[in-house]
Amino acid sequence: MKRREMMIGTAQLGMASALRWSIPAALTGMFRQAWGESAQSTPRALPSADQIAWQNLELGMFVHFAPNTWQDVESDDLSTPLSAIDPKKLDTDQWAQTALAMGAKYIVFVAKHQGGFCMWQTETTDYSIRNTPWRGGHGDVLADISASCRKYGLKLGVYICPRDDHFGAKTGGICKTPELQARYDAMYRQQLTEVLSRYGELIEVWFDGSTATPVSDLLTKYQPHAMVFQGPSATVRWVGNEDGFAPNPCWNGIDRAEAKTGTATSLNSDPDGDTWMPNEVDVSIRRPNWFWSTKNENKVLTVDQLLSIYYRSIGRGAQLIINIPVNREGLLPEPDCTSAKAFGREICKRFVKPLAETAGHGAVVTLKLGAPTQIDTVVLQEDIAKGERVRQYRIEGHFGGAWHLLGEGTSVGHKRIQPVDPVTVDALRLVTIKSVGEPVLRSLAVLHTSVAPPSDWNAAPQIWAENIVGQWQDNAFSVDLTSHIDAAKQYRVQFVPRTGAVTALKNVVLKLHDVAESNFVRPVKGKSDELILDITGVAETVQLSGRVEGAASGQILLQKL
Repeated sequence: MKRREMMIGTAQLGMASALRWSIPAALTGMFRQAWGESAQSTPRALPSADQIAWQNLELGMFVHFAPNTWQDVESDDLSTPLSAIDPKKLDTDQWAQTALAMGAKYIVFVAKHQGGFCMWQTETTDYSIRNTPWRGGHGDVLADISASCRKYGLKLGVYICPRDDHFGAKTGGICKTPELQARYDAMYRQQLTEVLSRYGELIEVWFDGSTATPVSDLLTKYQPHAMVFQGPSATVRWVGNEDGFAPNPCWNGIDRAEAKTGTATSLNSDPDGDTWMPNEVDVSIRRPNWFWSTKNENKVLTVDQLLSIYYRSIGRGAQLIINIPVNREGLLPEPDCTSAKAFGREICKRFVKPLAETAGHGAVVTLKLGAPTQIDTVVLQEDIAKGERVRQYRIEGHFGGAWHLLGEGTSVGHKRIQPVDPVTVDALRLVTIKSVGEPVLRSLAVLHTSVAPPSDWNAAPQIWAENIVGQWQDNAFSVDLTSHIDAAKQYRVQFVPRTGAVTALKNVVLKLHDVAESNFVRPVKGKSDELILDITGVAETVQLSGRVEGAASGQILLQKL
């Protein structure tokens, strides 16, 4: 459906009263109260130069490729003989060209997924590309993609999963015995050393599911400028879902204690927190599958679906990384490439050339257009080097001799894309209603895309869907959640008492694959009866146990975000 257009003719504008660019005294007082006289005069969280450089990239491409590509499954079941892995047409230049056409600035390659298979010439395990017929055992996929990224001007990131089913290490690289743990830690550190030291500068290192193996010293030594996804050294965080959207508002700030867990998500955001940790949104073009299979070609996202993801991720200030899986020949499939390239063309068409743009600071930043101009989209960017200062704003357009409200919002951060009803204006302004310190705007840009935005561009996150999964008696609970945890997402567990009130949850243990994972379960601030589970991958078994204080019995609800 076409959006309503608000038009005013040039002749009417000519007869309109002169523009009043000054701000009324009452408004000035309100703005001064909003930021000039606040107890906190500047934001506590500030990004590093490396975080700013990473956020400026905005869009990346994920590439998943592993033995499970030959198994038609998402998790390597270790059934594929290495003699079957021979991607004769493997062409990483094709991968890089697709990334460029999509508009990506970097590629994150899955060099080792949870099965443990290594896509480089490792000396740590026989379960690797060197023991396949591909290129006579001398091939190195990571070396190839590194060379292609350099050739096409792309940054390179790597995904090196701490979990290793071939070895027997579960989520986070946790083993069942101290002896196995020591062996695995040594192996994983050698794997990481090989990857971090051989393939040039990396933009990002993924420790999916966090890592129990100490790795901070290796990161500091070999890749001090790389962003780190999860783990004790994390500098960026998972948004909390694999559906392709960030919450609204989407804040970059977080409390230091939450950041240090290594598993923080957007749910832990605090605009007044003391640590800068931006959100990364990951989604697969063959949603919900990350790997190519003979069964999921009809699941390729359309251009419209990708646009919806773009507006609700990058358009909300988050980073976006879109996965395109490799097939058994070593190529990105044609349907995926076609959709990705069309998406890239549409993004370029809509956003590359704004009609007008300005920068500024203060409670009001005005963009004069010089002549009546039709617009339908406003793009805001803060100068995040000075922190995330805007807390509440409105966008106003000038026509008919007066200012009119076009849109409003809360967070801006690195970027906020805000469609408005098509309207012809001769000026536009951003009015900051609430901020911490003086707002500093890197860019205020207006565009005329000539097309309606996705209908859900401003949609709120999904409402929690309640399910009863168990109960507790005599203050103790133990519940098997395996059949209810069907995706990598965040889940909220709520304890509803039959009588009385839950005052605390104690001795809580979350087990994935029968291994306790303390980093993936946490209390909810201000809630004594709720827990958050950060499930980064579907596990063979998911069990939750503990004690409930203040209420002897009740029901347990599991709510998927």
